[in-house]
Amino acid sequence: MSATILFIVLLCFFGMVFGISYLTSKNATNETFFTGNRRSPWYVVAFAMIGTTISGVTFISVPGEVGNSGWTYLQFLLGNFVGYWVVALVLIPLYYKLNLVSIYTYLDQRFGVRSYKTGSFFFLVSRTIGAAFRMYLVAGVLQLAFFDALGIPFVVTVAIAIFMIWAYTHRAGIKTVIYTDTLQTTFLVTSVILTTILISTQLDMNFGDMVKAIDEHPFSKTFDWDWRSKTNFFKQFLAGLGIVIVMNGLDQDMMQKSLTCKNKRDAQKNLFWFSLAFILTNLLFLSLGVMLYIYAQMKGIPVPEKSDDFFPLLALNHFGTIAGVLFLLGIVSATYSSSDSALTALTTSFCIDFLNLDPKSSDSKSARTKVHIGFSVLIFLVIVLFRIINNESVVTAVFKVAGYTYGPLLGLFAFGILTKRQVKDRWVPILGILSPVLTYIININSETLLGGYKFGFELLLLNGMIMFAGLLILTKKSNHDKDTTLPRA
Repeated sequence: MSATILFIVLLCFFGMVFGISYLTSKNATNETFFTGNRRSPWYVVAFAMIGTTISGVTFISVPGEVGNSGWTYLQFLLGNFVGYWVVALVLIPLYYKLNLVSIYTYLDQRFGVRSYKTGSFFFLVSRTIGAAFRMYLVAGVLQLAFFDALGIPFVVTVAIAIFMIWAYTHRAGIKTVIYTDTLQTTFLVTSVILTTILISTQLDMNFGDMVKAIDEHPFSKTFDWDWRSKTNFFKQFLAGLGIVIVMNGLDQDMMQKSLTCKNKRDAQKNLFWFSLAFILTNLLFLSLGVMLYIYAQMKGIPVPEKSDDFFPLLALNHFGTIAGVLFLLGIVSATYSSSDSALTALTTSFCIDFLNLDPKSSDSKSARTKVHIGFSVLIFLVIVLFRIINNESVVTAVFKVAGYTYGPLLGLFAFGILTKRQVKDRWVPILGILSPVLTYIININSETLLGGYKFGFELLLLNGMIMFAGLLILTKKSNHDKDTTLPRA
């Protein structure tokens, strides 16, 4: 793709994003940044959440991974579907009853300030590393594919990318994010659909031929019933269920969007419809993955060793200019829709949970702005650190460690909602550290300890169970009968 085409595509993309930012920032207040004034239409939020959920890493990885594990990822997605309904029916009513801005405020009311700070801290660590990791991987692809040819250093590429996010979100925050993510979701879904159509056209397939080819291909195998396999149905389903509850329902990033809806009922409708749209969108990615492998086989194109390189390789070198433009739009949209949301959520959580800012007060705007800039710089520094390490296995390990920190959140919220017990609040931070450590030890020794069993995504559930058990041990016996499951608003 020529530098001119690249420049035009990016110029048009950011022109539309900043246009939306300008419109949504009119008369913006501090409360607009944190809650969108609770006026977001539920159907807009539902559509916008697709882009937030599907990061740039997902955009690249899911189609390529089809060659390694087929459609077994769909088992995980089915668990996701049920998980979103659990969030809608259990967590959304709780958050609206307590009128929360940061969802971790619940932990303060339920257990105490140290539990509250522990939960929020784990979110900040996980989301900072997660956002940086995803942007790092995608920035690396864009650097090799486009920006090296323009002579732009990686550090400059990342700095500009993060500055763009800060620039269009710093005034209206979550309100702007919802509408820019709607635009980016449109680009993302359109790019996948049109790329699939381009492939089928080049292979002289009509729609019926394409559906038949995907259905009959061995990579479309979905269900795995081997209990020792990492892709076993029950492991994948339960992991999908648990991960949605934790990494969505207990994650400020995803819940902040739902909490901008007018009321509990609208927020629930948002999640019900989003869960269906999420499944359908991922089916598009899986279908695209099969078509990529069919195309490579029919054209005699060798498959790269790393599955993450497969989609970029074909899109940028074999499908033509139109497909290259679609790939660029798709990956940029996926990256920005998840990153802008993360930056806004990090700012919100730190302002509310650690600075105790009043979201309705205009006096706290200056502090909020400083925090917003601070997290932009922090994410930039983490990405640069990843680049300095320059060892993908180490970087991936760091990301996985961040994933362990969601387990304590699962244990804390589950204990708070499912029991009426109080805990010894001062010990919760220590337990929050021990839980991931014990989970890691069990994981690396699971084949020896559990007769060959290998943990997959369900490792998160184990982490949450250990935290839950630890909280039982820390229970204040004198308060067993005190009903604090659902504090009053």
